[in-house]
Amino acid sequence: MTLSFRNLTIDPTTPVADWPTEAVQTALERGDLADWHRLAAEVDRRPWGRTARQIEEVLGYSRPFGVAEAMETLIAEARERVERGERQEVAEEIRQVVDESGLTRTEFAARIGTSTSRLSTYLTGKVVPSAALMVRIRRAGEESAEGGDS
Repeated sequence: MTLSFRNLTIDPTTPVADWPTEAVQTALERGDLADWHRLAAEVDRRPWGRTARQIEEVLGYSRPFGVAEAMETLIAEARERVERGERQEVAEEIRQVVDESGLTRTEFAARIGTSTSRLSTYLTGKVVPSAALMVRIRRAGEESAEGGDS
Protein backbone atom coordinates (compact mmCIF):
# COMPACT_ATOMS: atom_id res chain seq x y z
CA MET A 1 0.00 0.00 0.00
CA THR A 2 1.31 3.42 -0.92
CA LEU A 3 0.69 6.22 1.51
CA SER A 4 -1.12 9.22 0.06
CA PHE A 5 -2.07 12.47 1.71
CA ARG A 6 -5.48 13.97 1.05
CA ASN A 7 -5.89 17.74 1.14
CA LEU A 8 -2.14 18.23 1.67
CA THR A 9 0.29 19.72 -0.82
CA ILE A 10 3.19 17.72 0.62
CA ASP A 11 4.35 14.45 -0.93
CA PRO A 12 4.81 11.32 1.25
CA THR A 13 8.41 11.05 -0.02
CA THR A 14 9.24 14.38 1.65
CA PRO A 15 11.43 13.92 4.72
CA VAL A 16 9.26 13.05 7.72
CA ALA A 17 10.76 15.95 9.70
CA ASP A 18 9.03 18.32 7.25
CA TRP A 19 5.59 16.71 7.46
CA PRO A 20 2.71 18.68 8.95
CA THR A 21 0.80 17.04 11.81
CA GLU A 22 -1.98 15.96 9.42
CA ALA A 23 0.56 13.90 7.44
CA VAL A 24 1.87 12.28 10.63
CA GLN A 25 -1.70 11.41 11.59
CA THR A 26 -2.36 9.90 8.16
CA ALA A 27 0.81 7.80 8.37
CA LEU A 28 -0.10 6.54 11.83
CA GLU A 29 -3.69 5.72 10.91
CA ARG A 30 -3.38 4.51 7.30
CA GLY A 31 0.30 3.89 6.77
CA ASP A 32 2.18 0.64 6.77
CA LEU A 33 5.34 -0.69 8.38
CA ALA A 34 7.61 1.32 6.05
CA ASP A 35 5.83 4.56 6.98
CA TRP A 36 5.97 3.79 10.69
CA HIS A 37 9.65 2.93 10.33
CA ARG A 38 10.31 6.37 8.82
CA LEU A 39 8.52 8.03 11.75
CA ALA A 40 10.45 5.85 14.20
CA ALA A 41 13.79 6.72 12.59
CA GLU A 42 13.06 10.43 12.98
CA VAL A 43 12.03 9.96 16.62
CA ASP A 44 15.23 8.01 17.20
CA ARG A 45 17.24 10.91 15.75
CA ARG A 46 15.38 13.61 17.69
CA PRO A 47 13.41 12.20 20.64
CA TRP A 48 12.13 15.65 21.66
CA GLY A 49 11.92 16.98 18.13
CA ARG A 50 8.98 18.15 16.12
CA THR A 51 7.98 14.72 14.79
CA ALA A 52 7.99 13.14 18.26
CA ARG A 53 5.80 15.96 19.55
CA GLN A 54 3.47 15.61 16.56
CA ILE A 55 3.12 11.88 17.20
CA GLU A 56 2.32 12.58 20.86
CA GLU A 57 -0.27 15.15 19.80
CA VAL A 58 -1.95 12.78 17.37
CA LEU A 59 -1.94 9.93 19.89
CA GLY A 60 -3.70 12.28 22.31
CA TYR A 61 -6.85 12.09 20.18
CA SER A 62 -6.34 9.13 17.84
CA ARG A 63 -5.30 5.66 18.99
CA PRO A 64 -4.45 3.63 15.86
CA PHE A 65 -4.62 -0.03 16.89
CA GLY A 66 -1.20 -1.59 17.38
CA VAL A 67 0.65 1.59 16.48
CA ALA A 68 -0.20 3.92 19.38
CA GLU A 69 1.42 1.81 22.08
CA ALA A 70 4.43 1.02 19.91
CA MET A 71 5.06 4.70 19.14
CA GLU A 72 4.64 5.71 22.78
CA THR A 73 7.15 3.04 23.81
CA LEU A 74 9.53 4.07 21.04
CA ILE A 75 9.45 7.72 22.14
CA ALA A 76 9.95 6.83 25.80
CA GLU A 77 12.86 4.49 25.04
CA ALA A 78 14.55 6.97 22.70
CA ARG A 79 14.31 9.70 25.33
CA GLU A 80 15.63 7.42 28.06
CA ARG A 81 18.58 6.40 25.89
CA VAL A 82 19.48 10.04 25.23
CA GLU A 83 19.06 10.95 28.90
CA ARG A 84 21.39 8.11 29.93
CA GLY A 85 24.01 9.44 27.55
CA GLU A 86 23.56 12.97 28.87
CA ARG A 87 23.93 11.78 32.47
CA GLN A 88 27.15 10.02 31.51
CA GLU A 89 28.40 13.16 29.75
CA VAL A 90 27.82 15.21 32.91
CA ALA A 91 29.48 12.53 35.05
CA GLU A 92 32.52 12.51 32.74
CA GLU A 93 32.82 16.28 32.94
CA ILE A 94 32.66 16.16 36.74
CA ARG A 95 35.26 13.35 36.86
CA GLN A 96 37.55 15.41 34.66
CA VAL A 97 37.13 18.55 36.81
CA VAL A 98 37.76 16.62 40.03
CA ASP A 99 40.80 14.83 38.57
CA GLU A 100 42.29 18.05 37.22
CA SER A 101 41.68 19.91 40.49
CA GLY A 102 44.38 17.96 42.29
CA LEU A 103 42.08 17.69 45.31
CA THR A 104 40.94 14.49 46.94
CA ARG A 105 37.28 13.68 46.45
CA THR A 106 36.65 14.55 50.09
CA GLU A 107 38.34 17.94 49.67
CA PHE A 108 36.51 18.62 46.44
CA ALA A 109 33.15 17.64 47.94
CA ALA A 110 33.75 19.99 50.87
CA ARG A 111 34.73 22.79 48.49
CA ILE A 112 31.40 22.53 46.64
CA GLY A 113 29.36 22.07 49.81
CA THR A 114 28.36 18.44 49.54
CA SER A 115 29.33 15.08 50.99
CA THR A 116 31.81 12.65 49.49
CA SER A 117 29.05 10.08 49.03
CA ARG A 118 26.88 12.59 47.14
CA LEU A 119 29.85 13.57 44.96
CA SER A 120 30.28 9.87 44.20
CA THR A 121 26.72 9.69 42.86
CA TYR A 122 27.53 12.59 40.52
CA LEU A 123 30.74 10.90 39.38
CA THR A 124 28.90 7.71 38.44
CA GLY A 125 26.02 9.49 36.72
CA LYS A 126 23.51 7.98 39.12
CA VAL A 127 22.45 11.51 40.13
CA VAL A 128 22.76 14.67 38.03
CA PRO A 129 23.62 17.84 39.94
CA SER A 130 21.50 20.94 39.61
CA ALA A 131 22.60 23.62 37.18
CA ALA A 132 23.71 25.81 40.10
CA LEU A 133 25.83 23.00 41.57
CA MET A 134 27.34 22.29 38.15
CA VAL A 135 28.46 25.93 38.01
CA ARG A 136 29.94 25.55 41.50
CA ILE A 137 31.77 22.37 40.42
CA ARG A 138 33.29 24.15 37.42
CA ARG A 139 34.33 27.12 39.54
CA ALA A 140 35.91 24.88 42.18
CA GLY A 141 37.90 23.17 39.46
CA GLU A 142 39.04 26.49 38.00
CA GLU A 143 40.01 27.84 41.43
CA SER A 144 42.00 24.71 42.22
CA ALA A 145 43.79 24.90 38.87
CA GLU A 146 44.67 28.56 39.61
CA GLY A 147 45.87 27.62 43.08
CA GLY A 148 42.93 29.45 44.70
CA ASP A 149 41.79 28.72 48.21
CA SER A 150 38.06 29.45 47.84
